[in-house]
Amino acid sequence: MKSILVKYIALTILTLFFLNSCGWYKRSDIKDNPVNVDERVQKNLQEGRGFRFGKGATRGGDFDFASSNPLWRSAVDVLDFVPLTNASYSGGIIITEWFSAENKTENTNRELKLTIRFMSNEIRADAIQVLVFEKSCIQNNCKTKKIKSKLEGELKLAILKKAALFEKDDFKKYKETEGKKRGKSLLRKK
Repeated sequence: MKSILVKYIALTILTLFFLNSCGWYKRSDIKDNPVNVDERVQKNLQEGRGFRFGKGATRGGDFDFASSNPLWRSAVDVLDFVPLTNASYSGGIIITEWFSAENKTENTNRELKLTIRFMSNEIRADAIQVLVFEKSCIQNNCKTKKIKSKLEGELKLAILKKAALFEKDDFKKYKETEGKKRGKSLLRKK
């Protein structure tokens, strides 16, 4: 029983010794830390707060390119009729500028804004969410609200159809180029 207690106390002391340099309960202010990641890493290494294991710790993760995602490409292609305010592939969102709708009179001005949210990279019905916002102005009195419109369903359907076509074309190109190479390599092995 005593040996287990001694091992437990030794392990606790050893753990506290290694965690001592972590700086628990030390408040960090943004002005005290460099904004650039490389500078921050160098500062931490100089102060003895961190270490690296080989080359794996030198860079972040790998990201897919937007051009390889058929859903993203089709959304950008379908929305070519309106200027975009924000198109963030990593954030999974496309936001358009306000654009005029058909109903326009002298006193009333109606504009629409579209937001497309990407929930998944797969081509399926719940992979994207289309939101339509309306801004109605009557003599400098403007009101903005989210509306349900047929435009949501039409845009979603158009994006999904075009994405399916892009994916089909990409698969066909891959099959033509890589499939031939794979077939030749299998023939060589025999």
